Formats: sequence, C-alpha cells, structure tokens
Amino acid sequence: MSKKLKFALFGNIYQERKSAAVQKFFAIAEKYEAEIAMPESFHAFLSENIKIHIPHCELFTDNDFTADFAVCLGGDGTFLDVASRVADKQIPIIGFNTGRLGFLASYLPNRVEDTIADIYSGNYAIEHHRVLQLFCDELQLQDYPFALNEIAILKHDISSMITIHTDIDDEYLTTYQADGLIVSTPTGSTAYSLSVGGPIIVPQSDTICLTPVAPHSLNMRPIVLCDDSEVQLRVESRSGNFLISLDGRSQSYRDNVHLRIRKAPYTVQVVTPPNHNFFSTLRKKMMWGADRRG
Repeated sequence: MSKKLKFALFGNIYQERKSAAVQKFFAIAEKYEAEIAMPESFHAFLSENIKIHIPHCELFTDNDFTADFAVCLGGDGTFLDVASRVADKQIPIIGFNTGRLGFLASYLPNRVEDTIADIYSGNYAIEHHRVLQLFCDELQLQDYPFALNEIAILKHDISSMITIHTDIDDEYLTTYQADGLIVSTPTGSTAYSLSVGGPIIVPQSDTICLTPVAPHSLNMRPIVLCDDSEVQLRVESRSGNFLISLDGRSQSYRDNVHLRIRKAPYTVQVVTPPNHNFFSTLRKKMMWGADRRG
C-alpha cells in the first residue's frame, strides 16, 4: 500500500472547463486513498455550479489547513493566490495549468493521473522560489504583505505620474518620475516586469529587479540587484495617494510613507518534473524560434 498523503485542492472558481481535471484528480486520489482538503468556496463552486460529485473531504476557510501537497488547478493568477495561502507553511505546490500562458504551473491538466503517480513514486523535483516582503515605517500593513512575483508602486488610474525616491541599503539610487516602479523576483521577471521592458531572469538566481513603468526619462533603465539588498522608497504624487500592488492585490496609500522591500524569510516550494528546464519552458511559452509566416 502506498504511503498516506493529504492534498489541499485549490482552483479558479470562474473556470468551468477544469471539470475534467478535477474529476480525474478525485478518481486518482480515491485510488491512492489520499486525504483531500479544500476551501469552502471551491467546494461550493464544484458542487453547485459544475455539479461534480465530491468525495469526502475536509473543508476550511481562510488559510487554516495542513497538507503534504497543495494542488492548484488554474492559471498563474490562481497559482499566486495559492502561494499566498500556503505562505510559510512550506507545503510544495503542484500546479496544473488550465489558464493561458502559465509560467508558474509546470503540469498539463490532461496529465493529472501520471503526475499524482509520480508524486507517490518520488519522481519529481522541488524548486524554491524567492518571495518579497513589504514593510512600512508609518503604517501597519493589512492582509498579506508578501509577493511571489512582484511588488509594484503605481499611480492611480487617472492621476499624473508619480515621483519615487529610491535608495538601496541607505544609499541613494535615483528618483523615478514615472507611472510606477516594479520590484520583481526572478519568478516575476516573466510577468508584469517583462510587459514593461524588464529583463528575463533565471528563477534560481539570487536577484531582484527594479523596472520603471513608463518613465519620464528614457535614460531610466531596469536594474538588477543582489537579493540581500533592501529597497527603500518614498512616493510623492499630485493626488496625495498612490497604489501598492502585491501580485495584483492592490491597496491605496497616502504620500510620503517610507516603504522598505526585502526578501522574505521563506521561499515558495514549486513541484516540477525531474527533467524540468527553464529555457525549454521559455522557448515554448515565448514561442522563440517559431516561424509565424503564413
């Protein structure tokens, strides 16, 4: 008999096309007599919207759960949400990409059975992905001040550009006049940062990247730092407010608070196939070398 494992199952409650992958997961979990836990909201979506029969499982709210593995069915947005719920529990995440681009999820949804079989046989690897943590000297930050991809300092939609005074380890770097500034991990280098001209960074490199968003001066270029650096920011704007986005979770803050960003004391563990290769994934996702001529 295989060892007993417990899986925490998460999914996007707006994607009904994942039903085949969910049902396959339930079938393979039953085969291995695995324990299943899932958020109450996802359970309600599966039972009420998709009308899937769900085997006995443990329901939880918020982040009150334990498991040997977290299983994520969705795209990168769902994966980021799962990473925030796993947080520092050090539970490895198995990502099945039912979204579009999907840099974070390593497995295809039609490979659920083979993937879970590989988990039981130990045929997998675990990558450790760096996380950023946000601090504010004047305010008690709410919710979850961590980001797997990036922390972005942004103007409000209708306001003019903002001024971002930037220091690195108490040494003045520059003052950005821009629509924003993205502080990204290597994992996040293929996300928002890439869309505004930031470099692609190998996930296991010990770095963070600062990428300005629509800077007033074209001389302002992305800069890559060692990840033991602390980024210190102070923002000014005409509106008196600006946005902070942590992996897409945005809140408004008033000007002239002092922000500090540095690596978190934990990493996110991502399950990958043992032969997983970042450069191969990059070529496929970015379609490098593809001849798109008609």
